[in-house]
Amino acid sequence: MGFLDTILGRSKPVRPDLDRLFALPSAAVTLQAAAGFRPTGLGSVCFASVEGGAFRGIQEEVRGLLGSPAEFSQDEYGYTWMLARHAPEDTAGLVNDLHAVNSSLESAGFGPQLLCSLMGFQDDRDRSLALVYLYKRGTFYPFAPQTGPDKAAEKRDNPLELEVRAMLGDDLEIEQDVSRWFPVWGAPGL
Repeated sequence: MGFLDTILGRSKPVRPDLDRLFALPSAAVTLQAAAGFRPTGLGSVCFASVEGGAFRGIQEEVRGLLGSPAEFSQDEYGYTWMLARHAPEDTAGLVNDLHAVNSSLESAGFGPQLLCSLMGFQDDRDRSLALVYLYKRGTFYPFAPQTGPDKAAEKRDNPLELEVRAMLGDDLEIEQDVSRWFPVWGAPGL
């Protein structure tokens, strides 16, 4: 980083560290003990769509890599989601799969297309929560869609998100800039 970058306020981009995903199982234990949120066994990886034969190749490679069914879907913004399913108590297996998919995409040259990965949780009051890993920032943030009669209104449970941030500060590298806590409405695994 040069002098001009410093003056103009530019910073060196954070290099993604996919190994940070391996902190999720301990964060899951903390969430369950402190707030009653249990893993759902669902997790997903989101990336910008890849066209044609390259995309089919990625799908085949991921399915072969995981050895379990991987479901692919596209959201309304054109992003591709890969959903992995495990037994709720197998957080380590789920994290291994998410890490393998991210690593495979990265090593195939699709790292710039990777956006995020998430792991889903739910509590006894039927509230959903996701811990979202931002690939390009190397940080996590909680996303909690509001539940209730107006669930379709796409509102966030901000107090819960802030509470989870405080709970997990010792377990995960939490994204400090809350403006980067993007909503992932309708994400598979949430």
